[in-house]
Amino acid sequence: MTSEKTAPAGQVPSERRTQDAGAQRHRRSTMTFVRDVLLIVLVAVLVSFLVKTFVVRSFYIPSGSMEDTLLINDRILVDEVTPHFGGYARGDIVVFQDPGGWLPPTTQPARPPIIEGVDWLLSIVGLSAPDSDDHLVKRIIGLPGDHVVCCNALGQITINGVPIDETGYLKLPTAEAAASGDPFDVTVPADSLWVLGDNRYRSKDSRYNTDQPGKGFVPIDNVVGRAFVITWPLDRLGTLDFHHDVFAGVPDPVSAGAAP
Repeated sequence: MTSEKTAPAGQVPSERRTQDAGAQRHRRSTMTFVRDVLLIVLVAVLVSFLVKTFVVRSFYIPSGSMEDTLLINDRILVDEVTPHFGGYARGDIVVFQDPGGWLPPTTQPARPPIIEGVDWLLSIVGLSAPDSDDHLVKRIIGLPGDHVVCCNALGQITINGVPIDETGYLKLPTAEAAASGDPFDVTVPADSLWVLGDNRYRSKDSRYNTDQPGKGFVPIDNVVGRAFVITWPLDRLGTLDFHHDVFAGVPDPVSAGAAP
């Protein structure tokens, strides 16, 4: 007959104690791992939120008003920081909130709550752009104080009396077409911009909103930032050309005698 060792009453065998200790260490290790992962995720979300809110935002292009510079469904990144330090320049491509009346009222079809939730979470970290339909993207043509007129005898826009050659980025119906099918003569008020689309004959920009309360001008406070790169689709990945050289010869508004 073999004998079997037994532990005194109330005492756990050493093998069992070892197993329990190993299980506890495993549980603590798992909990530590989960805690660290959650902490990393929370920090990443916070950093992404701060970047999206104060540094860079993502938008998609819903219309063809900026063709061929920007195409429908292109995704772009918008620099929110640099313009606050250096200001905006003629030629910059900017994203701005509707100043009022530029966009027609729209109603979005109802979506399942889970889709709305996921879209909201993605928007926090800048991976989704649900408010793109409430914003517009155009090129700055006139800065505060600029006297912008279209068109001269050659069909060019003049700024403070100097014509600009926009052939590098304009999309026109014919090579002989003027830079705008509709004439205008405006002086940009303080803290505002005069903006036009590159697809000039298919863009509802400053020219077509002069009957709105803002008279077609975009308050600088409405500007989210300056678009600087196309991120999607991959075959269009690259930086945007602001064509600042087009405006290099434009004089200061004051020196040109334009009203401030």
